[in-house]
Amino acid sequence: MSHDTINDFLRREKLTSRGLWDVARTLIKDGPSAYFLFDDSVQDKRYATNMNLVYPQYSGAVHGVVNEIGVVNLVHSSGPDQEFYPIDYRIYDPKGDGKTKQDHFRDMLLLAINSKKLQAQIILFDNWYASVENLKLIYRLGRYFITTVKSNRKVSISKEAGYVNLEELPWDATSYQYGMLVKLKELPFKVRLFVVVSPTRDIDWVITNLPDDLQRPLTTADIQRMNAFRWHIEQFHREAKQLTGTERCQCRKARAQRNHIACCYFAWYAIKVRAQELGLSLYMAKNSLWDDYLKEQLRQPVIPAVGC
Repeated sequence: MSHDTINDFLRREKLTSRGLWDVARTLIKDGPSAYFLFDDSVQDKRYATNMNLVYPQYSGAVHGVVNEIGVVNLVHSSGPDQEFYPIDYRIYDPKGDGKTKQDHFRDMLLLAINSKKLQAQIILFDNWYASVENLKLIYRLGRYFITTVKSNRKVSISKEAGYVNLEELPWDATSYQYGMLVKLKELPFKVRLFVVVSPTRDIDWVITNLPDDLQRPLTTADIQRMNAFRWHIEQFHREAKQLTGTERCQCRKARAQRNHIACCYFAWYAIKVRAQELGLSLYMAKNSLWDDYLKEQLRQPVIPAVGC
């Protein structure tokens, strides 16, 4: 297959996230115990000088702002079953559609609940998407969020105390174990705040509108366990980049870049399904694709060595 054939295909076709849902709907295990995971991934294009969809964005890999293509992803996780699949994505292009990443967050959430009729109750995301507007929307939809917030976020435990930074709150043994009921500034309902220590010993401030269980109150350990499922979307980002090459397309046109990313997501699904059939990791499944062919060629090579 020639380079021009692939280039023509990427410029001619129009692949979108709607096709991704057609594949995902047959594989996901949905229910009230499932989770929605939101996060954005950036495709490194720091050396691109004339490529569409490239904007200066923060990269966690380099801990700075570089030129990249941003993609906001929605991953569906079954939770305890450890199965997860991307079900929607949006490419960040404010000059093209006038939408921010926060707009894409709300669009995908409303589509998943109102149109796709998914039942996942808990939504996980980081502090980038923990805006008042997003938290209000989740509350109105009757769903629950678990998200981190920055330490300078203003909260109040009473009218008399007023609003203070998170670091100024009075903590004791009980609040460390069961959290603290607080009111965020501009948010019309109260949330429970937890102090969670990450495996790297960093302190995360986590808020949720989850109610207490009928049998016992919500604990910090419960929040740590549920918030840990957010790692699934990080795993998807890593696998998509390393196994399908989402960053490797050098086409300049926006349509070609969009089609390339869509093809990479479909390729991830193909590897995922194959890995499940073989009972292997995605990395092992991809590396084993050529095993049978190479073994056959070693036994009976199509082009024998000279003199054999």
